Amino acid sequence: MVKMKPKTTNTPRPEPAPAAGRPHLDRRNFGIRVGTALVFAVFFLSLLYFGGDTAWGRYAYLALMAGSIFLGVREFTLIGRKMAFNPSLMSALITAELLLLHFATDRPGAADAGLPLWVALVLGGLVIHFGALFNDKELDKALPSQAITWLAALYMGLGLGFQQKLFQFEGTLPKTGSRLILALYIIVWFGDTAAYLIGSTFGRHKLAPRVSPKKSWEGAAGNLAGNLGGAWLMQATVCPEWSLLYALGLGLVLGIAGQLGDLVESTWKRSAGVKDSNVGVSIPGHGGILDRVDSLVFAAPLMYAYLIYVR
Repeated sequence: MVKMKPKTTNTPRPEPAPAAGRPHLDRRNFGIRVGTALVFAVFFLSLLYFGGDTAWGRYAYLALMAGSIFLGVREFTLIGRKMAFNPSLMSALITAELLLLHFATDRPGAADAGLPLWVALVLGGLVIHFGALFNDKELDKALPSQAITWLAALYMGLGLGFQQKLFQFEGTLPKTGSRLILALYIIVWFGDTAAYLIGSTFGRHKLAPRVSPKKSWEGAAGNLAGNLGGAWLMQATVCPEWSLLYALGLGLVLGIAGQLGDLVESTWKRSAGVKDSNVGVSIPGHGGILDRVDSLVFAAPLMYAYLIYVR
């Protein structure tokens, strides 16, 4: 009797799982990250190119910042509620949007005065505290709830408000604001991408294991290398008025601020037991809104200060 050989298939064998504790690049997640980033980049670069130095571009960028503030504040307050506190979404949103309005209307040298910062802060304080006085029924949580409301408003309002201020920056080159925003994003995102690739592939020495177990010193070094590379590219192509030393100094400042901002947001997520801040809108491959702006929130004000005070 002839024995038949079992029929073979061409089904590929699954790749072995990486050993525990060893760095591993998740290619599927990285592909999703890249795809999502490319979709956003097409829209964002189109806005910067066609909207620079135009009234409609300024309003379009303002609308983009206002929408991002809403999503970020909502995510922030949802994290607070997950911790059993009662931050007010509406109060935080009104205060953050008032701060954005201050930056959008504050044009040094203009004849018409915009919304002063102190007015935005006073009105925001009245909304937050008087609103809680009448609407918050859990008085034993009043202090932390209102503190989280303030933090959400200041974090998003100031961080994205300075982006609006950079977009409206006027210089000798055409579309100066667009150039600065592009430089901000390229420097920060080159660093983020380099940190992800190098940290996932070579990261062995933990940077801050209690705050973010996946971050490593190798990734941090890659982040700074990416920041400096992005700064060099911007100086060579987009911001030719900068000297190379000036650009590299800016890249170093933004790189350090971005990484610290990332760790700050990680402490909040860890305290609330939230992964990738996915309690609001989830961006495929990128986590929540706060995960995308955590580096930029601190980098944008420092970039503005660098442009004004460092010559």
